[in-house]
Amino acid sequence: MREMLTGGELDVLTGDYLAELTMLILGRDRLKDPDLGYAKTFLRQLEECLGLAAERGVRIVANAGGANPAALAARIRELTERLDLDVSVAHVEGDDLTSRATELGLGTPLVANAYLGCWGIAECLNAGADVVVTGRVTDASVIVGPAAAHFGWDRTDHDALAGAVAAGHVIECGTQATGGNYAFFTEIADLTRPGFPIAELRRDGSSVITKHPGTGGAVTVDTVTAQLMYEVQDARYAGPDVTTRLDTIEVGQDGTDRVRISGTRGEAPPPELKVSLNGLGGFRNEMAFVLTGLDVEAKAELAQRQLEAGLDRRPAELTWTLSRLDRPDADTEERASAILRCVVRDPDQDVVGRAFSGVAVEMALASYPGCSLTGVPGKASPYGVFTAGYVDQAQVPHVAVLPGGERVDVPPASQTRSLEAPPEPALPQPLPEGPSRRAPLGAFVAARSGDKGGNANVGVWVRTEQQWRWLAHALTVDRLRTLLPETAELPITRTVLPNLRALNFVVEGILGEGAASQARFDPQAKGLGEWLRSRHIDVPEALL
Repeated sequence: MREMLTGGELDVLTGDYLAELTMLILGRDRLKDPDLGYAKTFLRQLEECLGLAAERGVRIVANAGGANPAALAARIRELTERLDLDVSVAHVEGDDLTSRATELGLGTPLVANAYLGCWGIAECLNAGADVVVTGRVTDASVIVGPAAAHFGWDRTDHDALAGAVAAGHVIECGTQATGGNYAFFTEIADLTRPGFPIAELRRDGSSVITKHPGTGGAVTVDTVTAQLMYEVQDARYAGPDVTTRLDTIEVGQDGTDRVRISGTRGEAPPPELKVSLNGLGGFRNEMAFVLTGLDVEAKAELAQRQLEAGLDRRPAELTWTLSRLDRPDADTEERASAILRCVVRDPDQDVVGRAFSGVAVEMALASYPGCSLTGVPGKASPYGVFTAGYVDQAQVPHVAVLPGGERVDVPPASQTRSLEAPPEPALPQPLPEGPSRRAPLGAFVAARSGDKGGNANVGVWVRTEQQWRWLAHALTVDRLRTLLPETAELPITRTVLPNLRALNFVVEGILGEGAASQARFDPQAKGLGEWLRSRHIDVPEALL
């Protein structure tokens, strides 16, 4: 926060503090203490930086209110009094549907929060707020709200709103837009400490993505495209205020560390709001055995048989994974070793606590040769389950609580449009036949992947028209299943985005019940795209 305030000019400083998993953590905090439930790190940052923001005339908008935005607003007012600052504070509430979940048909989650949009934020800013904190709003709303307030956009200015959503989606994850988690990271001169991105928004909704001068990282067409492809579904990117057509976005370099986003078209939002539903799924534990040298498969079979035989009660879920990291005739012990992981889950904490991990330790002197573990026995830990629900916009209160305490009801969208499958664009002409050779897909194909509940998306794109003519035909759903065998039995949807020379794949169910359930080695699918890039495929020699 300090870097952004001191590094150059800003009108508004925004922050996204809420991952899907975060809402579960904050909801549990509030159950323990009704005065908690917000991101405490944000309050600590403000203590250092609020005076600096006031001095520079920078307004702050963040969703750090989490499960309790009113409490955070109260703490910020206490902070302004302690620091003797003339700063007005407002907040947005109404997203918390936990007490009404059952009547709304959402079941009995621990926490239920609707994704609100930008108009409560805009109300607070128009009323003169210097700091606005919200609960669960869409990630881009903290960027769209200030733009809507500044430009005086109407609820039906869908193209402008969609352009701001595109800009907000790019900068919402911070340095992922300036080289972080970027496929071609070796091309960036200095990634030691990448700078945070800035969106220069314009009245028509177009924008330029940049960063403060002298900061690390880079802003290029590819770093911006990478973030546009992150955690998206199909060509219609639905939100509470507008549905953004990802297939209309155009990106172009606008100078050093400046990328222009333009052409974005918007449509009326769907009639329903998405609701984040988080609950406790039970308890989990895991132990990992090191298998060194010869007979790895036989050693793994013995360890599995012994541990399962030693359990008094079999957990509801018991999963074994053998990672063959070992090499023959290895020159170090680590390279000669494989890892055998056992993950257990059960509603009963005792079943997967020391009753499980203790059995693994007791095997140490009675099992395969060289038996050892990577950790000590531990207690079971709770895991969460994320699901998405949907409720009619009119069923969700959206309230802006202004600096003076006045409460303003924010009406639902006046125009809505049910989501439908986007039209399938025409594919480019395929490349003519020619010689090919095996090569990693990532030799020239970039990728970015992420989680959406139990689903994962993998976005891939290329830089040239020739590469696009090959990719659009070569990387089909069937080919993806072949390259990523873990997806073979799962539903997969492919979306073609010609303007970005990109394909997006949504793999349903690969993450089980969401990131908090830790159902997979890579529970948030962050490395799924890099696995795909590492797979070998027949590639035209002309492209290599």
